[in-house]
Amino acid sequence: MIDVLVVDDDFRVAEINAKYVGKVPGFRVAARAHSAAQALAAVERGTIDLVLLDHYLPDRTGLELVHRMREQGHGTDVIMITAASDVTTVQQAMRLGALHYLVKPFTFAALRARLDSYAALRRTVDRVGGRGLTGQEQVDRIFGALRTAPAPSAPGLPTGHSEPTTDLICGVLHRAGHPLSAHEVAARTGLSRSTAQRYLRHLEQAGRLRLSLKYGDTGRPEHRYAWVAP
Repeated sequence: MIDVLVVDDDFRVAEINAKYVGKVPGFRVAARAHSAAQALAAVERGTIDLVLLDHYLPDRTGLELVHRMREQGHGTDVIMITAASDVTTVQQAMRLGALHYLVKPFTFAALRARLDSYAALRRTVDRVGGRGLTGQEQVDRIFGALRTAPAPSAPGLPTGHSEPTTDLICGVLHRAGHPLSAHEVAARTGLSRSTAQRYLRHLEQAGRLRLSLKYGDTGRPEHRYAWVAP
């Protein structure tokens, strides 16, 4: 098994990413961290093979954490999973040895493609190293193992929608146990009201939520959404 450390300052996002990892054969979540200090402590325990690392952390950036890890001699592999998509950050991640860079929001298929290619890399390195082989052909095999095919869009999701955000909204409504408005969903998820409304409308049309109207004394009725058990 490949032991994974999931690092994200948002507890809910970390939980979603951890669930994704748990769905990929050969991988298991060994720990979660919500700050660079927690992540470094987990790496120092020596049981982590791979870090899924957010860049925006409360005490230091993800890249600063990777730099610190390398200074201390930790060669733990890193895949960046972050909303940071500027060229400078991407270049710095490459120079620090990040094996992949996945921009939020992303689908489960996209993450699985990166994890599968990472597993293929480990198998290739073990096979080549075990035989003591050298030469350009063997080097090409190792570097080629990291290539990933473009991940298909998640079935049933419109353009601009992501599985993590969908899962986040469904989880909030499932745990609520009663109908919520778009405003309430936005407050509980940290999303904007317009984003929450867009996802709620799609989920209701897909039959995953039930829409009801709450009438007040004046004005338009409030749209409220309830979880529909599959």
